[in-house]
Amino acid sequence: MSRDTGDNLNRNPSGNLPMDSVLESYLSRRSVVRGGLGAAIAMIAGTGLTGCFDSSDSDDDDPVVEPPTPPKLKLGFTSIPGSRTDACVVAAGYTAYVLAPWGTPLNTSANPWKADGSNTAADQANSVGMHHDGMHFFPINGSSEDGLLAINHEYIDADALHPNGPTSDGSGKRPVEEVRKEINAHGAGVIRLKKVSGRWQVVDNDPLNRRFTTATVMNIAGPLRGSDHVKTRFSKSGTQARGTNNNCGNGYTPWGTYLTCEENWPGIFVNTSTPLPADQKRIGVSTKAGNYKWESVAGDPTEVDGEFSRFNVTPSGASATDDFRNEASTYGYIVEIDPYNASTLAVKRTALGRFRHEGCCPGLPVVGKPLVWYMGDDSNNEYLYKFVSTALWEAADATPADRLATGNKYMDQGKLYVARFNADGSGVWLLLDVNTPTSSGKTLGSIYGDLPGIILNTRGAADALGATPMDRPEWTTVNPLNGDVYLTLTNNSARTAAKVDAANPRGPNRHGHIIRWHDSDNHLSFTWDIFVFGANAAGTADINRSGLTELNQFASPDGMSFDSRGILWFQTDNGEKTLTDYTNDQMLAVIPTDLVNAAGKQVPVNAQNQVDLRRFFVGPNGCEVTGIAFTPDNKSIFVNIQHPDNWPSTDVATTVTPAGTKVRPRASTVVIQRADGGEIGV
Repeated sequence: MSRDTGDNLNRNPSGNLPMDSVLESYLSRRSVVRGGLGAAIAMIAGTGLTGCFDSSDSDDDDPVVEPPTPPKLKLGFTSIPGSRTDACVVAAGYTAYVLAPWGTPLNTSANPWKADGSNTAADQANSVGMHHDGMHFFPINGSSEDGLLAINHEYIDADALHPNGPTSDGSGKRPVEEVRKEINAHGAGVIRLKKVSGRWQVVDNDPLNRRFTTATVMNIAGPLRGSDHVKTRFSKSGTQARGTNNNCGNGYTPWGTYLTCEENWPGIFVNTSTPLPADQKRIGVSTKAGNYKWESVAGDPTEVDGEFSRFNVTPSGASATDDFRNEASTYGYIVEIDPYNASTLAVKRTALGRFRHEGCCPGLPVVGKPLVWYMGDDSNNEYLYKFVSTALWEAADATPADRLATGNKYMDQGKLYVARFNADGSGVWLLLDVNTPTSSGKTLGSIYGDLPGIILNTRGAADALGATPMDRPEWTTVNPLNGDVYLTLTNNSARTAAKVDAANPRGPNRHGHIIRWHDSDNHLSFTWDIFVFGANAAGTADINRSGLTELNQFASPDGMSFDSRGILWFQTDNGEKTLTDYTNDQMLAVIPTDLVNAAGKQVPVNAQNQVDLRRFFVGPNGCEVTGIAFTPDNKSIFVNIQHPDNWPSTDVATTVTPAGTKVRPRASTVVIQRADGGEIGV
């Protein structure tokens, strides 16, 4: 979640108890079960339309031939100092270019972007959206020079979007054209990219280019499909919804689809009735006005099928199919997109829970085992979740004829869990199901009725099970070398010193940390430690617990991803003054499997090994650095620059905007390559 969107309020009333002490034992190095590593690397690198996962069925009695030990991977760049300029800074020997900035036309229905902000709502519906965030690169036929970038557009900067910022009449009613333009600037998109003469460029008017906005029709799948909870005037059968909004982190699937995550969507709705439904209160639907007041133009003569009325979810008709009281219930999900097929509708996968989804990273796929996805709920004192499929992974499903049908197979039936972290370094996954007993002795079914009711109230159900409130759980990522899972806990100013626990040991937590764990084979338990604590280098011993220096100090870790080689890249959305005075938001890199003790066991970042955590990239003034994607050959890495102050002035990302020059800021993707054409980072 960007620090510029969302209210960052603590809405967890559960009072779930913290643990006692901080874990001091560390995870051992682990190996993925045989048959899983090849699949995992292929999934992270991307297989494209003709890719295939490792599906070896060799007999267990065959002799094991150990492959030659490859050279140990090492970071090959020097950590860079912080930066406070209207430009990007990258490690020596690298180039960084601006790609697909906000307003870039995707087809001939859009006019070129205009620096005065005068592009129309129709232009915006056919152009790159605003405030780029999570993304993933999907290669065409396995290519590292031709592919599709699926990308989120988290929220808008209305001052930049419109010529003179947002306007309204004396009564607070917004202009219809402005509202439609804002709706069309949100959501997600698919962009065809090609590398031409060493430079990446957008392929204009490619048939695979498309946008998904807050108005795009989507299918509802999973337990809530057809449920009374999601029936509206628009979809009386409860099988479709309109739009996706405030899409922050992302995920992907082993069969080549994109997962976009709906995060701070509650703010676009308003419900003035009292009392609020429990799910709306727990998740933060407004009782006064939507963030953008889109509901203010309800009833406009040009309104089509309640396109604006739907943002006011106050009951007004005789039943749910006569009004939009359930419109907010169609938001808060993981949305699956097939980037390779422009004729398909996006699908809301309700089985994966309803909350403020930040990311949705898959575990390592292993033939004959269920698939799993890990998800954070990005608000103070919210929870970590995972979904485990009922269906067992089949290698042939890596290249299916119908990708979304494969999504039906693996993502519509399964088990949704929430995490409880114990003080001794163990943890348990608590099942959100009708028969699960709560701390009060009641079952979840007796409280919420059925599985759709539990999912609609995912947060409340997690409260009832005694899950561990975390310090704003954001992105998750999985190490392809051993299956360890990592989660960024970005910060938590609402946590007091009296409410610290083992997994969240600082209160208030202004710097954030990254936690990791390894699941048991049965998915019911895990072991964990804290990988690194964010801190300023001059902080006290209680703050700077990882021994960071000026060359790797950071706060508020947010976006995060492993590449296929096992390098962990993470980004910051910092608001802690000591750090913001020193540097803009940044991206750092580390190889966790290189950090071991004398016995060969993995250890966290500490004062002895912190030099192996290195600052690689710094963004321009005012920005958040977010979103990470890699080409299969790891020779290009894509990162996003969100809400810069006064950038970019050219297509060279490292060019400083000249003093005295004011540009209309444009969120953009930046593509980083090594000047000599080699692999990034090594």
